[in-house]
Amino acid sequence: MVEVRDPLVEARRQLRRAIDLLGHPDYVYEVLAEPERVIQVKVPVRMDDGSVKVFMGWRSQHNSALGPYKGGVRYHPSVTMNEVIALSMWMTWKNSLAGLPYGGGKGGVRVNPKVLTPRQLEELSRRYFEAISDFVGIDQDIPAPDVYTDPQVMAWYFDEYSRIKRGYYTGVVTGKPPELGGLQARVVATGYGVAVAVREAAKKLLGGIEGKTVAVQGFGNVGYYTAKYLSEMGARVVAVSDSRGGIYSSKGLDPDEVLSVKRREGSVIHYPGAEKKMSPMDVLELDVDVLVPAAIEGVITEENAPRIKAKLVAEGANGPTTTEAEKILTERGVVVLPDILVNAGGVIMSHIEWVNNRMGGWITDEEALKKLEYKMTDNVSRVLGYWQKKLDTSKHPLRDAAYMIAVDRVVKAMKLRGLL
Repeated sequence: MVEVRDPLVEARRQLRRAIDLLGHPDYVYEVLAEPERVIQVKVPVRMDDGSVKVFMGWRSQHNSALGPYKGGVRYHPSVTMNEVIALSMWMTWKNSLAGLPYGGGKGGVRVNPKVLTPRQLEELSRRYFEAISDFVGIDQDIPAPDVYTDPQVMAWYFDEYSRIKRGYYTGVVTGKPPELGGLQARVVATGYGVAVAVREAAKKLLGGIEGKTVAVQGFGNVGYYTAKYLSEMGARVVAVSDSRGGIYSSKGLDPDEVLSVKRREGSVIHYPGAEKKMSPMDVLELDVDVLVPAAIEGVITEENAPRIKAKLVAEGANGPTTTEAEKILTERGVVVLPDILVNAGGVIMSHIEWVNNRMGGWITDEEALKKLEYKMTDNVSRVLGYWQKKLDTSKHPLRDAAYMIAVDRVVKAMKLRGLL
């Protein structure tokens, strides 16, 4: 039986390490190890046969020292309160590291949205947001899409909140449709941010991204746009995979053509230009310069870390590398670009959307992407600089530098406000 890890245990372990490296006293850890508030709600939904099903939902508000809580809402049958709390803690560090004026929040509803009708999904969404409406707001807590939620769900959230509060509060959620104040650039933001982060890290660690080989595990939204933009930056994407399998071509793959096949045939494995097919896990072990795990968590483990051949691993997904695996990779000289740095493009674009809403529409999608590129470039440079100047890079993964910067910014803000 596969051991199911409690994400909150891992989140607290990472916090403990950062606190120890920074030399902060134990009480700082005790304060930051718990969320400021967790709202648990029941969400009754009338089914088509007239019965009522009750779903459980949560919103965890971890820390607000830097600003209002910010983080997505996920719909998934395995969501737990501990998972939501851990995710809200990770959002605190991601927002802090990105230099955003946000704290960390996260929401979740334990439901399989795939079995709901559109009417039931709308009712679930509206009732969940109604239940947490007293705890969210433009200057309080700003939800966004996450697993199995999308711009349509955000549109329902926005409408329900505006109905309850009797106003037009576009900034209460981000990731909305463009017609309701969203930015089209939000769709590409996370993948574009990953590509920019890889490009900037490659400049300093690999001599540039041009001509470097790349493998991307996971060809969803993040994986596709990462591959697309890295190709445009001069890299050679030689392998991609989805849940059904992976494909490889030494000459390089055209991400747009692969996506077209995936949409038409249901999987990248039907792409005719591939030299060979393989399992999604085999993609991780290819002899490439850059590996981008952009699918699910925990795919690089103690078992397969010794076989990872990439020089640079960029975490497009959340938590794809276990703690034990990262130790092995660090000892082997493999640099892991941590998720809280690499996949922050989505929340950075959400901040741009939020500011745009508050100012009544001031930016184009092209301008938004330029701002995202500038922010990602600066963040990567700052974290790499801290890591190389302050830490022994042969012993400390880049994640240590990222967490030290992020946690210390929150601690300083809390001290300035008299909260510590």
